[in-house]
Amino acid sequence: MEKEDAIIEAAKEANKPILNNEYVKNKVSEVQKENTVNDRINEHEKKISADNSILHSSAVKSEVDTNNEPGKENSLGESTSSSSLANKTEIDKPDMSDLSEKKTDCVKVDVKSLRETNKNLEEVVYEEAQPVFDGTEEPRMVVNRSLSARSVHRDSEAQGSVWPDKAVALTNFVRSKSTVAVSTVLRRLSGKSDDGQDVTAEEDKNKCNEKNAEMQVVSQKTAEWSAWNPLSLVGILRDDTGNTTEEKEVSAEAVLPIAMKGRIILYTRLGCKESREVRRFLHSKRLGYVEVNIDVYPNRKMELEKIAGDSDVPRVFFNEVLIGGWSDLKSLDESGKLSEKIEYVVDEAPSFEAPLPPLSGEDDLSSSGSIDELAVIVKKMKQSIALKDRFYKLRRFTNCFLGSEAVDFLSEDQYLEREEAVEFSRKLSSNLFFQHVLDENVFEDGNHLYHFLDDDPFVSQCQNIPRGLTEVKPKPIIEISSRLRFLSHAIFEAYASEDGRHVDYRSIHGSEEFARYLRITEELQRVNLIDMPREEKLAFLINLYNMMAIHAILVWGHPSGPMERRKLFGEFKYVIGGCTYSLSAIQNGILRSNQRPPYNLIKPFGVKDERLKVALPYSEPLIHFALVNGTRSGPALRCYSPGNIDKELVEAARDFLRFGGLIVDLSTKVAYVSRILRWFSVDFGKNEVEVLKHAANYLESSVSQALLELLANSQLKVVYQPYDWGLNN
Repeated sequence: MEKEDAIIEAAKEANKPILNNEYVKNKVSEVQKENTVNDRINEHEKKISADNSILHSSAVKSEVDTNNEPGKENSLGESTSSSSLANKTEIDKPDMSDLSEKKTDCVKVDVKSLRETNKNLEEVVYEEAQPVFDGTEEPRMVVNRSLSARSVHRDSEAQGSVWPDKAVALTNFVRSKSTVAVSTVLRRLSGKSDDGQDVTAEEDKNKCNEKNAEMQVVSQKTAEWSAWNPLSLVGILRDDTGNTTEEKEVSAEAVLPIAMKGRIILYTRLGCKESREVRRFLHSKRLGYVEVNIDVYPNRKMELEKIAGDSDVPRVFFNEVLIGGWSDLKSLDESGKLSEKIEYVVDEAPSFEAPLPPLSGEDDLSSSGSIDELAVIVKKMKQSIALKDRFYKLRRFTNCFLGSEAVDFLSEDQYLEREEAVEFSRKLSSNLFFQHVLDENVFEDGNHLYHFLDDDPFVSQCQNIPRGLTEVKPKPIIEISSRLRFLSHAIFEAYASEDGRHVDYRSIHGSEEFARYLRITEELQRVNLIDMPREEKLAFLINLYNMMAIHAILVWGHPSGPMERRKLFGEFKYVIGGCTYSLSAIQNGILRSNQRPPYNLIKPFGVKDERLKVALPYSEPLIHFALVNGTRSGPALRCYSPGNIDKELVEAARDFLRFGGLIVDLSTKVAYVSRILRWFSVDFGKNEVEVLKHAANYLESSVSQALLELLANSQLKVVYQPYDWGLNN
């Protein structure tokens, strides 16, 4: 009973509503049955002990009676024969070794059965399918199947002392089951199944039957808990984690460049095939280098002409020594002389004559431009007005000011009448320098509360406003988009594989190109997105999304689970045009025309949300083959231009679907489909058949025709591929 009470109390602490769960009842029933088995063993032990006592007393009594028989001498040896007494005892006394062996066999059988059922229980508990959350799958707990000797050979004392640990383990398990239940309810309410499809009554019935059968399997395991020690699983997980860490360290050491005192400079330009060959060659030799793209740094073109005699690329320098182009590098390697050059750059530091890496801000137009006079006034205004925390409509707002305070300052500083100061304040608000705390008006004199853009609690958390508002006049969004596209192209070409499937995050993080990208994002604070044409908006937001995902991974790290993925997609934000945008807001709010994300109940933007004005008029399904969030199962990384955006999106769809996104096995009539098509199926069609027909447009003609025939005859079986959330490093 104490064990039952411990489990029930643990379940109460975890989640009271879960007490009615059939699983907990089954566990209590298992404990009761296990107690029955233990009671039987104890009764059997008591019976054997009683038999031993009776046998011992019978033997003693027999010996006394024999010694006291008339005509016999006592046991001190007067005349009684010890051999006759021994013979009598052997005749009357049962075989004690047989009883002891039976008892031992009984206990061994019970413990063995407990351990076998315990192992099965562990497999059932940790191999259960986890729910899908926000388009991401819950991680499965890794359990080492080869248990260590310590976890297999448990003595009876350890088994009797692990019940408090089992109560804690059951608490954690009940909590996890409650999370599963809540996620299931949310999916049912949103009308979606685990993988994003509509849930029918028949599917619900089948799933219910499967769960009942699963619970029956668990309930049939009666005595496994007495041999289960959750602490052993902790050790197993620790061992697995250690092994995984060691493997990662070994793989990291294998790709790290050779340590060198010198410096390798590689001059390139965009779209150069020989530059790609040189990059691949240097990577194969594990030679770290600094790339100088003369398209990104035009002043370096004149430097190259001065030191090399011409501006042809690629050009490789080992310190101040000119190695040459791709053909020169290849001939040196074939002759064996390249190893001497490598030894030189490894051992010798660069001289002052060696070319330098790009300097911070070199040839960068981000910080250029005329000073915004309004920004200067707002900066002075912010220094003069006391920002305070105030209450408004039963809510508390931090770092805000009154409309009357702004009017007072502008009247005095700009020598304006009060009505003129109000109009000037509205002009400042329209230019996104400050706004009403509840967006109730543009600006009004009186006790209305306003806060500056960089003091907004949500805007201040954005990643592209580290130093507050910029004082340079906002540039046209078309110009910023062009520079972003140009820089993204250079980054992808220099630090991603040719197929776009792998990214060198380490090199990107330390590059001047990425530092320039961060400066470009600061220019987005007060731009106007509403008037952008469709093609410009598509290209700009796709390129921004892909670079923003790289930025998020470099700052927050690659997410290891669904909750971290949810945080990365929903909380890593930029302020663009005075509004905050996350990766999810860009994808689902703008590019998908404000559609609900997978497994969500509400749309990203509300009716009164200003960002709704930026959303596209209709969803663009092909964006799912262009948006890259740093996963291995995602699309290839590439740059998109507004002039050819539709053609480039079609090429991206073909590249993704033809090379693994949709595989049709004609012999077995099975289609293996990427889960992206299932998560966002509403963008491609009303049902699964329409989705596959849409995808067939981007396959090879022979495969597409065969797929359409199978769909017409209803002979196709669809299997959705597992999604690999690993980093595309």
